[in-house]
Amino acid sequence: MKIRKNATTYRCKGRRRRQEVRKYMKLGYKTWAKKVKYGLRWAIEGIFSSIKRKFGEDLRARSVIGLLAEAMQKVWAYDVMVSYAKNAMLMA
Repeated sequence: MKIRKNATTYRCKGRRRRQEVRKYMKLGYKTWAKKVKYGLRWAIEGIFSSIKRKFGEDLRARSVIGLLAEAMQKVWAYDVMVSYAKNAMLMA
């Protein structure tokens, strides 16, 4: 969760939050964001959103092993499509 510029350490709901606020204040936004990898979640969710758009949200397998295999196949197929598109752009 992003920390506000004017966040306080006196009325934090937990010790961990207080520590993060102090770390944020000490390092500054850019250094803190790089260190805690802030913003990475949006990149991952964008990939999941793309996979759902291409292949749909539902899985058709019935067993847990089948569900996992089907999900991995969708991710693999998406990865192949993306790498193919990147290679095609480089060749053009």
